[in-house]
Amino acid sequence: MEDTATDDKQESRSRQPADRGSGSTDPQIIQCYSRGRVVQMPSLRGRSQGLRDRLLGHIAARAFEPGRAYTEQEVNAALMSVFDDYVALRRYLVESRHLMRDQAGREYRLPDPA
Repeated sequence: MEDTATDDKQESRSRQPADRGSGSTDPQIIQCYSRGRVVQMPSLRGRSQGLRDRLLGHIAARAFEPGRAYTEQEVNAALMSVFDDYVALRRYLVESRHLMRDQAGREYRLPDPA
């Protein structure tokens, strides 16, 4: 009887996406997601800075293609599906240099690889 309960729990866990829809294997990034959306943005202070930078890099890499230019509307549309405050997320991506904006503010791109 106990084996059946254990099997049921394991089967239930295996049906749940292990990455919570994040597309990441990083356990700390996974914890920031629920059902494919960021539900927790790490702080800019203390130990959370590194996680925030990794999370922003992860979001940029998943949402945008290298070498392609995006309008602000396209960037907003891509980020709306990831985080409720997509305007703040766009600003975080630009400030952290995970997304580059031209001087006129009309075009966004991923930075060139170093």
